[in-house]
Amino acid sequence: MIDLTIAFILGAVFSFLGSIPPGTLNMAVLQLGIEGKTKIALRFATAVAIIEYPYAWIAVEFESWITSRPTILEHFQLITATVMTLVGILILLSASSGSGITKRLDESGFRRGIILSILNPMAIPFWIAITAYLRSTGWLKVDTSAGIHSYVFGTSVGVMILLLIYIFLANRVSGYASSNIWVKRTPGIVLLVLGVYAFIKYLLM
Repeated sequence: MIDLTIAFILGAVFSFLGSIPPGTLNMAVLQLGIEGKTKIALRFATAVAIIEYPYAWIAVEFESWITSRPTILEHFQLITATVMTLVGILILLSASSGSGITKRLDESGFRRGIILSILNPMAIPFWIAITAYLRSTGWLKVDTSAGIHSYVFGTSVGVMILLLIYIFLANRVSGYASSNIWVKRTPGIVLLVLGVYAFIKYLLM
């Protein structure tokens, strides 16, 4: 029981910390919060937490197989760069013009969260690295099915807590954002810059 609790806490803590740096998912939920779309943002965050579970499970179960094939990890980086760039552009279009396409994307919180989470596979190499480290230190013991599921459930809880904090903080500035277009554009600009950087990094590999 103690090992299961430790596995859950480790999954939650490292998921929380790993979700802090700007990325596709937290910037998207931040933008929804800034625009005052709290319910949509909550549905988006729920979808992200759900997809985090199978991605973390894949990382734990197939760690050795994935790490032995570096081309797979390279494709993850290319997919992430593409998604970051496209979502950044969509956020900027939404903030500027509010076109029909971007409005439909913004209003489909859960579906949008599912799609973007699936198209954001860098969670897998992240959890491979974290799991390998925690195993090497002896902190994490996931030799049983219960241990694995406690650990990956913790990853879902951790990212959900972090996204809820993002939504709360974004709501605090949502009133100011309604009169300042650049506040709305900020998440899109950040994602666009990160996407271009990821493309350059991929091409230089």
